[in-house]
Amino acid sequence: MALMTCRELSLGYDGDVLVRDLNFEVNAGDYLCIVGENGAGKSTLMRTLLGLQPPLSGSITFGEGLRRQDLGWLPQQTPVQRDFPAAVGEIVLSGCQAREGFHPFYSRADKARAQDAMARMDISALSNRCYRELSGGQQQRVLLARALCAADRLLLLDEPVAGLDPMATQELYHLISELNRGGMTILMISHDMNAALRYASHILHVGGASFFGTKDDYLKAGGARRYLRRRGGERV
Repeated sequence: MALMTCRELSLGYDGDVLVRDLNFEVNAGDYLCIVGENGAGKSTLMRTLLGLQPPLSGSITFGEGLRRQDLGWLPQQTPVQRDFPAAVGEIVLSGCQAREGFHPFYSRADKARAQDAMARMDISALSNRCYRELSGGQQQRVLLARALCAADRLLLLDEPVAGLDPMATQELYHLISELNRGGMTILMISHDMNAALRYASHILHVGGASFFGTKDDYLKAGGARRYLRRRGGERV
């Protein structure tokens, strides 16, 4: 059974439909990139999968024992969030709250999980640093470590490299790819088509004529080729 199955999913706000009758599934080990024009409903889809807003219609089903609270989430940052005056270790540890809900004290297991997540992101040395003093790439590693504190099997990433310089971008893509090769399933919104087609196993195109399938099938689709030419991904 798939980790997540979406059937006839329609998304939007106050009856205003952004996406209609979306069908796709996510299996363990997939690397699914969600692409589409600005305003097509990609972030709305992420928020709906996370339970932050209800779908207008259709269903989202979790399988293989996966629960919604087991999802790791890396959202886009606002300028205010980038200036958050907290220690790195505190921010990473707060990701453990997503697993079982708020509790006033962190357990020994929570602290060990946070230490492991920081080690995987190579930020252990930053544990006592103030978050707002870090570079953009370092901040994204912190937020990815925080997401790992919630997730064992599935990470949802909304434009994780937005605003990063080329070196930090490649480093973060490499870390995400390593997580995927280690067994973590990835759902990532991306406008970087070259990277999407380099790393993804599957593509979900949202908006207009929606598409879901393997990367190879996406490259063969006529609508996909037109979109790729506009986004600069035809060289991949």
